[in-house]
Formats: sequence, C-alpha cells, structure tokens
Amino acid sequence: MPIELPAGVEVQIGDNNVVTVKGPKGALTQQLHPAMSINQEGNVIHVTRPNDLKENRALHGLTRSLLHNMVVGVTEGFKKELDVNGVGYRVQKDGKKLVMNLGYSHQVTMDEPEGITIDVPNPNKIVISGADKQKVGQFAAEVREKRPPEPYKGKGIKYTDEVIRRKEGKTGVKKK
Repeated sequence: MPIELPAGVEVQIGDNNVVTVKGPKGALTQQLHPAMSINQEGNVIHVTRPNDLKENRALHGLTRSLLHNMVVGVTEGFKKELDVNGVGYRVQKDGKKLVMNLGYSHQVTMDEPEGITIDVPNPNKIVISGADKQKVGQFAAEVREKRPPEPYKGKGIKYTDEVIRRKEGKTGVKKK
C-alpha cells in the first residue's frame, strides 16, 4: 500500500534506509531494515520487498507501518489520555514535571521527556501527546504503571478507552 505524503511533509531517504521525515509538528529519524527498498515518487512512497520469504513479508508490513506512523506523527501527532480514579488521587503539572498524589506516603513525580508534551486539563485527567507514536505510548505506559487500576473499586490510573473488568468482593458468609 503506498504512503501518500500530505502538503508540507518532506522525506529524505538516506543510505542504509535511514529515513528522515520533517513536517509541521517536528522531525523524526529512524533506521529501517536494509532488506526493504523504499522509493519516493513525487508525493507517494512505495515500500517493496526483495522476495516472498516469510521474514521479508513480515518486515514489509512493519516497514510500511513505521513509515506511515512517522508521516502521521509529524502532521497530526499522537495522543494518549489517562484517567485517575480514587479518593484523594490527583495530578498536577509543575513546570516540566508531572506530580501525582496516588495514595502513597509520598508524591510521585515524573519528568516530561523530550519530544512529548503533558497536559493536565483537570486534576484527574492526563493528556500525553507528541510526534513519535512509540515514545507517547511508552511514556503513557510508564505513568499508568505507577498505580495500575485494581479490579475491586477501579482505583488507579487507566487509559480513557480502557475497560476495567470488575470483580465482586467477599460475600461475608460465615461457616460453622
């Protein structure tokens, strides 16, 4: 499947398949597998494989997806939203730091990585956005890891679109 380049996106394909994509939201550089051949014709990029071996078929799709995500990242960007649920659980932004009260005896602070912006629209919502899909997803996973949601009351940090499977607690029946 060819990758169409929107207006304002510039792609440079270097030797050894080092691809640089520049756009309005920034620039991304990635080393792609040397077995794949990447060709640019006008504003369309084609990825082709040398043969139909299983490994090359898999790398073909991977290379195409990575390139497409780079193009989408520099034009629209990627975003992950997290919800914080729990009594007394709240988050706030302090300069370039994310400060979280998560029921521990101390506050949990995390630094904003380079290329990623953290937004806290209200005390129980975190919005992580950036051009690199992998970095955005990784940082969102690291934030969620500080207090994953638990199945009984649903307390913790969860993705906005995540569904927590709830469990019933103890019934309290005594045996004789």
